Amino acid sequence: MSPVSSDTASRPGPEREPGPGASAGTTGPDTATDNTDTTDSTDTEVPTSRPESALSLPLETVAATAPGPAVAVVAVRVGESRTLCRGASAATRFELGSVTKTFTALLLAEAVARGELDHDDPIAERLPAAAVPEGYGDRITLAHLASHTAGLPVLPPGLLARAVPRFYTNPYEGFTPDHLLHALSQTRVRHPPGQRVRYSNFGVGVLGRLLSDAAGAPYGEALATRILTPLGLADSTCDPELPQATGHWHGRPRPPWRIPGLPGAGALRSSARDLQRYLEVLLSPPPEADETLCTALHDVTRPRATAPGGDRMCLAWKARTHTARDGGEFDLLFHSGGTRGFTSFAGFCPAARVGLAAVTNSSPTLRGTFIRTAYRTLRDLAAEIPARRTRSTAQYPAGRTSPDS
Repeated sequence: MSPVSSDTASRPGPEREPGPGASAGTTGPDTATDNTDTTDSTDTEVPTSRPESALSLPLETVAATAPGPAVAVVAVRVGESRTLCRGASAATRFELGSVTKTFTALLLAEAVARGELDHDDPIAERLPAAAVPEGYGDRITLAHLASHTAGLPVLPPGLLARAVPRFYTNPYEGFTPDHLLHALSQTRVRHPPGQRVRYSNFGVGVLGRLLSDAAGAPYGEALATRILTPLGLADSTCDPELPQATGHWHGRPRPPWRIPGLPGAGALRSSARDLQRYLEVLLSPPPEADETLCTALHDVTRPRATAPGGDRMCLAWKARTHTARDGGEFDLLFHSGGTRGFTSFAGFCPAARVGLAAVTNSSPTLRGTFIRTAYRTLRDLAAEIPARRTRSTAQYPAGRTSPDS
């Protein structure tokens, strides 16, 4: 995610979320990170099932398009998984950018499953009165924030001005939690929430803040306690001080990404082995997971609204329908992301029980094909398996944000 652009990859690749760093202009000061991951960085392919796998070539295909010096690609399907790492190990942390939003959505679903929150809770009940957006702002619910149907702008008012001094390194660093509340008070929602999909870093950032407040802990701590630790994602963290790969922007090292005012929109770092685990639990919740988390993992895959072009918005995940080799239909759920130094993609097909994640330590560019290749590779893997659209991704009419709305 970046504060300036809204790049879209053409179909059949995924729609790239606003701003993975595709701005033009003279670069800012070169700033090398001082917390580079020091684990083994030799090229490795790690099978977790039989030695020879049809997953190997797809991993190579994605890795070949990586713009960064380090790349990790993970593919999982029923009974097997495969990881390819180059310039990194399976434990190396990469910044996920907007893929963080899928974890924020899972944190919301987990709180709902606990009975602590409801999807339809108005945000006005959880904000200071002065911070509630004008216009239709009092009608925004938590589900609207998670499904990009709240009507909030892509970025908070005032962020761009604060981004200028760190534009080429850490544009979000100067935007604090206090700035977030002030930005809400300066926002007018011009259309009733739930009627249209409008991608918003601002909206999911607000959601992360509200979930943090409800949990009584900072966002990173709440996410670790309720999602990361229970799922066994030991490498994943929002802490920019921990070792990670060095990010690059147009070949120049970038410092670790800092986003203090909107952590729910893009603060998470993760590793290849954690992303493999994440895909596996999304496809099939583990037996040791409690009922609350299992319910949440299913909840995030339910469409809430229909976007222009027919894609459906779930809780953070976007769902798109394709045709399988046998003529049946299947849905892909996916999300991409980027920071000033990293590019990421994660997606899965519930019907075919196939998933793929890819990360590299270079920012996205207008001509880059990494995200698009990852998406198409996932689509092709899913198309090979006889599949039908699952109930969890049944389509709702435009404007509906739940099965009962």
